Amino acid sequence: MDTQTWDALVASMKKAYTADLAQGTVPRPVIMPLVRGELVGLVWLRSTEPGEDAMTGIVELSNVAAAADADEVVLAWETHEVATACRLPATGPAPCLNLVHATKDGHVLHQLPYTHQPLDPSLGSPAPAGLLWLPALGPYPDADLAPPIQAALTYSFTPLELDHPSPFGVTVLLMEDDGYTVHLTDTFTP
Repeated sequence: MDTQTWDALVASMKKAYTADLAQGTVPRPVIMPLVRGELVGLVWLRSTEPGEDAMTGIVELSNVAAAADADEVVLAWETHEVATACRLPATGPAPCLNLVHATKDGHVLHQLPYTHQPLDPSLGSPAPAGLLWLPALGPYPDADLAPPIQAALTYSFTPLELDHPSPFGVTVLLMEDDGYTVHLTDTFTP
């Protein structure tokens, strides 16, 4: 992946997380598969129950990447949210937006910690706290990852064995039916 694409993905994730947090919603994990450096799309985690269902849901993010035969993926998640949803200990800084760039040969973890800062009350209306991005940490090649994150990366590069004329298209439809939010680029729309 070239630097321009990476920078655009990081900026879009920071913007999305800032918007979600400003609205009081919890940012969901998202996977971004790429084929030959071209973004396939974005797939956000479905609603999950805490524990095993959350872990399964995160691992299933890999399905679109595998169906597209992705050669790279970027997976983004919030440290505390994934730890809480999966009932796992939080590893790494929290709050923190994590982005891992992976290929079949390994991965690199990038951490973008942030803090909440109160907005100026003199603005006249009650407003939610703002988000202040702290200096990025990393990159950390082949860093230890939470089990569902590591499994999602592994399965992203494991070919799906579907007996269907359009394995990519049917995978996207099944994921959407299961409640995942899937936004594909025009090039990869089934």
